[in-house]
Amino acid sequence: MAHPSLLRELVERCETLRRHAAVSGGNPEVARRLEDATHTLCVVTGTRQLDAALSVARRQLADAKTRQQPCHR
Repeated sequence: MAHPSLLRELVERCETLRRHAAVSGGNPEVARRLEDATHTLCVVTGTRQLDAALSVARRQLADAKTRQQPCHR
């Protein structure tokens, strides 16, 4: 599993670039940056598609957060 800070940064980058790609009208620079970020997130999550990578990354981030919280008795 990738470090939570890396996962968080990649998720934010992919989501931001996805929004920019939707409004940019096919800007090739935005598309290239989204493709690069998607590839990186897919590699670190062991997936092949952006939606799956985002889902896995979010689950891993939630798990990491749960592990960091102390148990209350």
